[in-house]
Amino acid sequence: MKYYLICGERSGDLHASNLIKAIKAQDPEIKMRGIGGDLSKAAGLKLHAHYKDIAFMGIMEVLFNILTIAKVLNATKKDIQEYKPDAMILVDFSGFNMKIAAFCKEQNIKVFYYISPKVWAWNTKRAHKIKRLVDHMFVILPFEKEFYEKFNYKVDYVGNPLRDAIAQFKPDGNFLQKHQLNLEKKLVAILPGSRYQEVTMLLDRMVEVAFDFPQVQFVIAAVSNLDSAIYEPYKRNNVRIVTDETYDLLLHSRAAVVASGTATLETCLFNVPQVVCYRLNSISYSIAKMVLSVKYISLVNLIVDKPVVKELIQGECTIKNIRKELEHLIHDSNARNIMLAGYQEVSDRIGETGVSQKTASLIASYMKPEEV
Repeated sequence: MKYYLICGERSGDLHASNLIKAIKAQDPEIKMRGIGGDLSKAAGLKLHAHYKDIAFMGIMEVLFNILTIAKVLNATKKDIQEYKPDAMILVDFSGFNMKIAAFCKEQNIKVFYYISPKVWAWNTKRAHKIKRLVDHMFVILPFEKEFYEKFNYKVDYVGNPLRDAIAQFKPDGNFLQKHQLNLEKKLVAILPGSRYQEVTMLLDRMVEVAFDFPQVQFVIAAVSNLDSAIYEPYKRNNVRIVTDETYDLLLHSRAAVVASGTATLETCLFNVPQVVCYRLNSISYSIAKMVLSVKYISLVNLIVDKPVVKELIQGECTIKNIRKELEHLIHDSNARNIMLAGYQEVSDRIGETGVSQKTASLIASYMKPEEV
């Protein structure tokens, strides 16, 4: 049996790698090829391309890099034809992956989709296209199953894969000493995202608030898929940088400043009070504002459909507002307790561990020949 798998960014790489491990644990003979990152490669995916080649954030950024994306897309289609997989496994990353789904439909290749495109957020009619192109959808947010039922499309709710990722986390007992972090100072995590556009749009104002909290130790969660030079200008007396150690950082943090995305839910599951930041270039934001149909942008708020965490979006994402929210999160016990109570609601709704194994089992069952 041969599978082709495609994920297009760091969080997708994490979840894809755990799914690959689960698939191979159930059937070590399965061969897997596709687009992923270092984690997927380590789990057993033979890389046709690295997701860094196609990971762009924002409408304008995608347009500026459309030729690069098209080149990778065409090369991937050719690679799929040569590899002749028994099934395609798509992980999130809807813009690229839905084009691959359409191609696979033409090639009569069964399509599995793990982590649904966020069609519930904008242009909900895209659900009709997904129903037509995707044989089996595995959703990770509790409200997504109900959403697809409106389109008479049966999907499998498997739970949230962050449960698996966090359950597998083994804390580094030497983390604070290794990075020479002051044990007597409160620690604030800065999570600026994993894509170049996110980091360059957010990090300057996230770090700037450190001047107002001289007795607090700020630590930037850097990622190795980006050039370390991006982070270096932000080093100062009370601002440190750690790379690929986000979970260890969150484990020791009093509060966090977080770019909207998967990291908001990770921060929630580590019970770290947070303020969420989101910025795009002005054109991308104007377009997004016109088409989005949801009240919130952070996964934490979306899951419980209420404002558990403060979202500072575009014009509201200022140094002054970040400072104000951090003041509450660091020093106001009542504000912290209210947020932590909301976190418990989120945790209760997303289910338990075993998500990767459940998804792998469903894929195996759907690959069995149908009984006549």
